[in-house]
Amino acid sequence: MKVTRTFRISHKLIWFSSLFLGALTAVPKIAEHHFNPYEALVDSSVTFLFAVVIWYYNLYNLPTYMANNPKGGFSTKQLLKGLFFGLALMFVLACIQQYLLSHLPFGPVMLMFEVRSILISSAFYMFIHLLYQSFLNQQVSVELERTTTANLWAQFELLKQQVNPHFLFNSLNTLKYMVESGDQQAVNFILKLSDFYRFTLESRKLDLINLSEELEILEAYMYLLKARFEDGIELSTDLPEKVYTSLIPPFTLQLLIENCIKHNIVSLEKPLYINLYTNNSHLIVENNIQLKREPESSTGLGLENINQRYQHLLEREIIIEVTDKTFTIKLPIIYESDHH
Repeated sequence: MKVTRTFRISHKLIWFSSLFLGALTAVPKIAEHHFNPYEALVDSSVTFLFAVVIWYYNLYNLPTYMANNPKGGFSTKQLLKGLFFGLALMFVLACIQQYLLSHLPFGPVMLMFEVRSILISSAFYMFIHLLYQSFLNQQVSVELERTTTANLWAQFELLKQQVNPHFLFNSLNTLKYMVESGDQQAVNFILKLSDFYRFTLESRKLDLINLSEELEILEAYMYLLKARFEDGIELSTDLPEKVYTSLIPPFTLQLLIENCIKHNIVSLEKPLYINLYTNNSHLIVENNIQLKREPESSTGLGLENINQRYQHLLEREIIIEVTDKTFTIKLPIIYESDHH
């Protein structure tokens, strides 16, 4: 499950840092010979209020800007907007202070306050920007770790299903029967079995292979199945020539055929018919439904494995359609020129 966190800064940090800045601005007043507590309080209050507002202004605007401009990074425009906002805000606060302390000269006080606003606004913007960039980097690291973990898990499950002990056991039993009965196809069976596991070793580390290579794997796999089930299983392929250069995660079709066999009756009396064809955007695997009374034990990871790999590679999902008579899987077609 993907978890998205929200960028936040502790309210305690905001208020305590603002109080600290306010107290800091009172230090020069305290050091004066004619210390006026009222003037120091008003001066500190102005800085405190200014700091609080600038904190929340940046917290609201920076994430909004970054969300609309994910590659924007540091923005001089945003910094200048913050500075102008700070200058306007400090002007208002300085006017309020002048109202409360009318005996002070407005010009020098205003100049001091505006310089203070520039320093505080710039420092806060830079600080919040660094925090937000750190937050984004952390989010990317977490997402990368999650994706890497999911991909490793998918590869592990794929490897377990590719080298399926049950399939190997059935294949060796079929080979034993063929040898004992003197079947002339035993040598071809051995060669196809060898080809299939050679494909397994060569392709298991790849994310994508050409569909033409995947069909070679499927041909070797179907030969082994036909030796076992004979006319109990039929695969019909109707693919346009252009789709052969498309890409597909290795062993996807083999896993789908295996999924058909796992859940359906395969016999001479009730043949399992599997159709492989395309529409404009999907490679489609469809089979007739004739469910077993006692289906083989299943972890339910086969289709999920395939779906995760398509999500990882394309950020798209496979489509599963079930009717009373057919079970259909639609795989997004991947063309290298479109998806890079």
